[in-house]
Amino acid sequence: MSKPLKIAINTGGGDAPGLNAVIEAVVMSAYNRQWEVYGIRNGYAGLLDTDEIVHLTPEKVRHISCQGGTILGTTNKGNPFHLPVTNAAGEVEFRDVSNRVVENFKRLRFDCLIAVGGDGSLKIAYDFFLKGIPVIGVPKTIDNDLTATEITFGFDTAVGIATEALDRLHSTAASHERVMVVEVMGRTAGWIALNSGLSGAADVILIPEIPFDLEKVCDHIMGGELHGQHYAIVVVAEGAVPAGGRVICKGEGEAGRQEVVLGGIGEYVAAEISKRTGKDTRSLVLGHLQRGGSPTTFDRRLALRFGASAVRMIEAGNFGMMVALVPPEIRPVPLEQVIGRVKHVPLEGDTIRTARDIGISFGD
Repeated sequence: MSKPLKIAINTGGGDAPGLNAVIEAVVMSAYNRQWEVYGIRNGYAGLLDTDEIVHLTPEKVRHISCQGGTILGTTNKGNPFHLPVTNAAGEVEFRDVSNRVVENFKRLRFDCLIAVGGDGSLKIAYDFFLKGIPVIGVPKTIDNDLTATEITFGFDTAVGIATEALDRLHSTAASHERVMVVEVMGRTAGWIALNSGLSGAADVILIPEIPFDLEKVCDHIMGGELHGQHYAIVVVAEGAVPAGGRVICKGEGEAGRQEVVLGGIGEYVAAEISKRTGKDTRSLVLGHLQRGGSPTTFDRRLALRFGASAVRMIEAGNFGMMVALVPPEIRPVPLEQVIGRVKHVPLEGDTIRTARDIGISFGD
């Protein structure tokens, strides 16, 4: 490609530490090739209302890699293929406005869209690729549940925040001889719960991949009493499920969101442990604390590598692809091989086996 290119970039779905690092890497790498970069605000909203497009220059992005969040804003309910719109009767209906996005993309003479997001956002990006927009995907999720890439940026930060919370809870739990149940994010994958629970010396880790038996959880906690430990730390992923039970949800979510909103399993587990053991039990939901703050060194470095690699993929004409960490390299993988496939914790993996070897219970 010899002509100067005009690149668009957006960030979609839930925010994750490292998004700004991707933006910085894309802009700096592009400008070193005499290309221009434009930020699409709030997912695809900037391609529906073009006043929401911002020209990104090195002066605007230099050294933002240490900042959490995203300077472009994000949304998890702005799918142009299924956009919620309130009609004249005050009812919410869904419309496909994707053609407007494609028309504006072409009218603005963009050469490529770099879409940074998780499974839902990458699915939208792939659908636009099928409609003729040259797309490069960058995987983002604190849940680490995207296939084809060894890890996603934001995950290391989320695990670190959860681990620090567990470290702090040990002293207060020991002081009051309490059971502390900590609910962490992760959707239907247990990566955050497993890694923070192992690092934070949890007694019990409950993950979606292993349906748990509350009697076995309680037996393990009471077994600690026999060895002089009068408190316990239980980490539970928001998508964990009791054996023979179902996922606990807060509701069906806001208009335009197709998935249910997970949450409440920590409170349920805490109530059952208290009832069955008689021990003073409290629950804590870390929630969006796991998304906030500055990214760790690892997440900054990975996000910068992803952003620079996306620009190199544009240069090579590798559209319809996603950048992925395939250690030790960043490689392109087809988007169609990524979307709709959840990467679950391997039950025979080394991390699970390590946790079992050192006496952590999974409630099975």
